[in-house]
Amino acid sequence: MADKRLTEADVVAELRDGMTIGIGGWGSRRKPMSIVREILRSSLRDLTIVSYGGPDVGMLCASGQARKVVYGFVSLDSIPLEPHFRAARQNGTIEAMELDEGMLQWGLKAAAMRVSFLPCRAGLGSAIMEINPDLRTVTSPYDGQVLVAMPALPLDVALIHANRADARGNGQYLGPDYYFDDLFCRAAKRPFMSCEQVVDTDDFMKLGTEQTLKISRMLTDGVVEAPHGAHFTHCVPDYQRDEAVQREYAASAKDADAWAAFRAKYVDIPESDYRRLIGATE
Repeated sequence: MADKRLTEADVVAELRDGMTIGIGGWGSRRKPMSIVREILRSSLRDLTIVSYGGPDVGMLCASGQARKVVYGFVSLDSIPLEPHFRAARQNGTIEAMELDEGMLQWGLKAAAMRVSFLPCRAGLGSAIMEINPDLRTVTSPYDGQVLVAMPALPLDVALIHANRADARGNGQYLGPDYYFDDLFCRAAKRPFMSCEQVVDTDDFMKLGTEQTLKISRMLTDGVVEAPHGAHFTHCVPDYQRDEAVQREYAASAKDADAWAAFRAKYVDIPESDYRRLIGATE
């Protein structure tokens, strides 16, 4: 079996300007932040980000690398509004496709199924249809229902973070929810997974049941071993969200100097220095 282990830099080297990148996790929970930080250090531009958004979206808005964001929400969970995203939305520095949470899931599922759309009720009778004038409705040939034709959201690349993985690209989730990471992978041409630790395949069953194995090696092109790679978002049960750093991040949205200071402290440094800074053991 192929050894798919890569570094964050290896993954980002595969990305190109203008790509559509799906980022797994949920709000400020289990985001592949070490890869996001590597993107921030790069010269990539004009990215379309598809996400149940958290600081991944906010940081890429703050850096000016996100041209468009497709989202069901963007939140820091314990801080309801993601401030950098809010500023970008209000100032019109990004193009936005705001969707119902279920519509985003359906768009990913359509892409995973390689169909152009899936019908859904979500969005009917709401402002979703007004703010997304390109959305269309279809009439069911079976009972005449009028439904939203949610378009597929095909991804060039998906980035996800798991608790454990093996070198072949199988991923294990030890927390209560893997959200829709599998759909992000299935919807993407090139899926990459970071994880807290790469383990031997035989060790998976020592850590959890077979139901915790949510990502098949057939869904991944590369694996990055990234201890504390989701920080400052949470990656339970390995660690909780770092609320102190998250508050520091949120405060960095007050002006350009504050963001530059946060970036210099937490982003524009090697990941090994980042882990030492937050007190994580090597």
